Amino acid sequence: MRERLLILGIIMVASAFFGEMKVNPFGGSFRFSLGIAAFFFGLLWFRSVPVISTGLLTGMFILCFRTGLDTLLYGIDLQDSLHVHLPSAGFYISFTLLLYLSHARSHLEFPFRVGLIGTTIDFVSNLVELLVRQAMGDPIEPTWQSLSLLLLFGSLRSLFVVGLFNNFSIRQVRAVGEFRQQELERLRMINTNLYEEAFYLRKSMAHLEEITRESYRLYRRLGEGEHPDAPVALRVAEHVHEVKKDSQRILAGLSKLMNQEQLAARISIAELCQLVMNTNRKYAEMIGKRIGFYQACDVDLTTSQIYELLSVLNNLVANAVEASGRQGQVGLVVRLVGPDLVFRVTDDGPGIPPEEQEWVFQSGYTTKYDEEGNASTGIGLTHARSIVDDLRGSIGIIPGERGTCFEVKVPTNQLLKGERASDAANLPD
Repeated sequence: MRERLLILGIIMVASAFFGEMKVNPFGGSFRFSLGIAAFFFGLLWFRSVPVISTGLLTGMFILCFRTGLDTLLYGIDLQDSLHVHLPSAGFYISFTLLLYLSHARSHLEFPFRVGLIGTTIDFVSNLVELLVRQAMGDPIEPTWQSLSLLLLFGSLRSLFVVGLFNNFSIRQVRAVGEFRQQELERLRMINTNLYEEAFYLRKSMAHLEEITRESYRLYRRLGEGEHPDAPVALRVAEHVHEVKKDSQRILAGLSKLMNQEQLAARISIAELCQLVMNTNRKYAEMIGKRIGFYQACDVDLTTSQIYELLSVLNNLVANAVEASGRQGQVGLVVRLVGPDLVFRVTDDGPGIPPEEQEWVFQSGYTTKYDEEGNASTGIGLTHARSIVDDLRGSIGIIPGERGTCFEVKVPTNQLLKGERASDAANLPD
């Protein structure tokens, strides 16, 4: 209710204010102004307000506003001012009634139709005002020239309003589209993080399954020899089995979260690369670096392995950002080489010494330290290699004169296969 009253106030004040931007084409009190344009636009844009009550209140407000100006600023007698401006209130009331009867707001998807309706209503309402002024004694005689002028101004005002409305609508649609695109990117990055957690959880579950089998075998061997610790081995096997079951439930929950967002099951490689670069552009800005990002991807290919590739490429591009100085260049180039899709991530940082390149994929290796000298965890590249191995691809460092170039090769048949089955559907018992 409060919002509607605020909108109503805005429409009334705007109509009164723009109504003072006027011309008097017939040399009398009849005027052409932008007030009706503001009023028409307000009714089209703010569809939550009722047409009839808004029009009646606006007409009365404009009458009070204009007579108040005449009385306070120009010292015109109130009765004379009412005689001049009362027909204008009739114009707004007529415009409102005709707009309501024409249901113009239900045709907003057809701008030309709304423009024609607005022109007709504007012209007829001007005729009503002229007739009212004639009835009140104003010496205005309509001619074909004056009627043509009424039609011209009515069409100009209506088309201006419809054009402005469409312009604002397009801007609004674009803003909503950009917001939804940002939300989509955010959801995909959340799912990428979930995928990484699920990836490690699946690996842990494989170890738990093996530990469960070995614990049970140990129990059987100890039991055959009537060893007193045989029950202990059985309890260990049972506890490990329970941990495995809990992990299965967690993995099933992660899989449900990853799939409940209704995201596209497939995405183009070019779009995926753009998502990676957008994310890391924001990351570079966050850590105060001015990085120039460039990418080249003319591969016309889509993939269902969205989170796997996002995990690998995000890791490599983020490392490239961190390896660059306060200013630098980071690139992502994608091309098809035989049966493989090849990704190359480059930076112009100090590079990795040749003698250390064979260790970069080992867990714990890092060249990154915080301001206090604490080393990073060094598991990012290890994780990336695990994912690439899972896709039956390869990852390595390409020698270069400057900086570092990581190359990832993934067979295209791994990227073109159908959607991944639900993680929960293939959980081990």
